[in-house]
Order: sequence, then C-alpha cells, then structure tokens
Amino acid sequence: MVPRPRLRRRVRFNPEVTYFKPAGVPLKQLEEVTLSYDELESLRLKNTLNLDQKEAAEKMQISQPTFHRILLSAREKVTEALVKGKAIKIEKRG
Repeated sequence: MVPRPRLRRRVRFNPEVTYFKPAGVPLKQLEEVTLSYDELESLRLKNTLNLDQKEAAEKMQISQPTFHRILLSAREKVTEALVKGKAIKIEKRG
C-alpha cells in the first residue's frame, strides 16, 4: 500500500533565528534536536497567538488531528532539548 502524498502546510512565519543552544557549552559537544517549520508554526499559533487547535489547524490548512500531532511532536522535542541540554535546530523539511 502506497501512503497518500503529504499535503503542503501553510506556514506564515519565517524565523530569523534557526538555532538555539545552551550557553557555555561548545556546539561540538552538544546533541541536537531538529524542529521543522511546521512544528515551530504550531507552537507559535497555539502558544504565542493563543489560538485553539481548530483555529490553528485552519490557519495551517490542515486537519485538527494533524495539527495536534505536529504540536505534540514539537512540544516533545523542545522539552527534550531543555531537560537534556540539547541544541535546537530549526529547518524546513522537503
């Protein structure tokens, strides 16, 4: 069975800063987690603009369950980076 093609998601935020790391630790000593633009946009819509998941999903032109999965993934990655002292790299996918 072939999976259905992935739809383009609307991301209206282009970050100027695409890397965060703990202060005082050389980059070569750090592990990193990669946060996609989709994941960053989900965090921005939900946590910065305080939209509910339905409104945020509509802005990204995706279903609410898909938005929820993206948001959970983003929160897990950011939490892992903060708790385990990892760097966060933000990049486009595909």
